[in-house]
Amino acid sequence: AGSAAVVLTRPGPGNWQTTLDIQSAGVMTRMYKVQDTYKVATDARFCGSNSSLDAQEGKRHVMTRLTFDPSRRKVKHDEHDVLKNTNQHSEIDIPPCAFEITGALASLRLGTLELGKSTYLPITDGKKLVNARIEAQAKESLTIDGKTYQTVRYEAFLFDNVLYRRKGRLFLWMTDDAEHLPVQFRLQLGFPIGNVTILLEKQERM
Repeated sequence: AGSAAVVLTRPGPGNWQTTLDIQSAGVMTRMYKVQDTYKVATDARFCGSNSSLDAQEGKRHVMTRLTFDPSRRKVKHDEHDVLKNTNQHSEIDIPPCAFEITGALASLRLGTLELGKSTYLPITDGKKLVNARIEAQAKESLTIDGKTYQTVRYEAFLFDNVLYRRKGRLFLWMTDDAEHLPVQFRLQLGFPIGNVTILLEKQERM
């Protein structure tokens, strides 16, 4: 019904950049077109710097930008409805290091969370800040393109009126070694998005 791609790069030693593209395809595009582009810049610890989302879903087209200001402990939320030509602006308090969703998941690479244990991270969508629970649930062996990875499966509890109102589940698989390489993401949502699975395609060392 569509495709999804995530690219994580390191432009410099002090920052990271993530790009996520989701596009519907085939019959789904005729029923409910989805074309979302999400870009995030973070510091070396994956704390948020800024993000932008260009979301075209059905008859909706909204562009959203978050600007993190750790010195003031604020995050600014700017939203532009392209079709209605309306704008919304807001600002909320955050701790010195706050994450958006992709940065929070990436930050798991910096430490070791014991199996069966949970950690809580300050995550925001610009409108709301929550201390979201992320749990290390199980060890699993994944085979992707003929290569087998020994991984740990994590779940981030962000849906069901935590950060997002809609029902859903978000899982991440990272290698069970010192590198903690993310090899699979899975987002389980209802209509119109459905289930999104993203697999590691390649890793390029700089």
